[in-house]
Amino acid sequence: MDQETRKYLGKDPDGLLTYEYIANHIGNCDNDMDYLVDNMILVDTTGQFMVSAARYLQAIDAAKFAPHINRLVATAIDKDRERRYIGDLLKSLWGDDYEARAETLSLTDDNFRRIYKRVKPAVSL
Repeated sequence: MDQETRKYLGKDPDGLLTYEYIANHIGNCDNDMDYLVDNMILVDTTGQFMVSAARYLQAIDAAKFAPHINRLVATAIDKDRERRYIGDLLKSLWGDDYEARAETLSLTDDNFRRIYKRVKPAVSL
């Protein structure tokens, strides 16, 4: 990524520009993913675009992008205080049967446990 692009993305007001850059340059920005994730974490105050980016990266290659997905999800959980976006991660990251596996997933995946606890606080695990 050249300095002009970094400068442009550095002015991202909410994460959308960074998300669009990832989506439009997937396969060509692998070496820049740390920077892109850092930038999105810095500018996305609600978690909206971090959730979208995590879902997108999961769909593209979950194993390859796992460290980036985990960072995006962990930060989105902290920033999405109104729980408007993180609930979308449950099916996207853990599958349609996540509820049937909720107890096991809660024991093995901290991000799942944190989201599930916030989205479904009445459910005891």
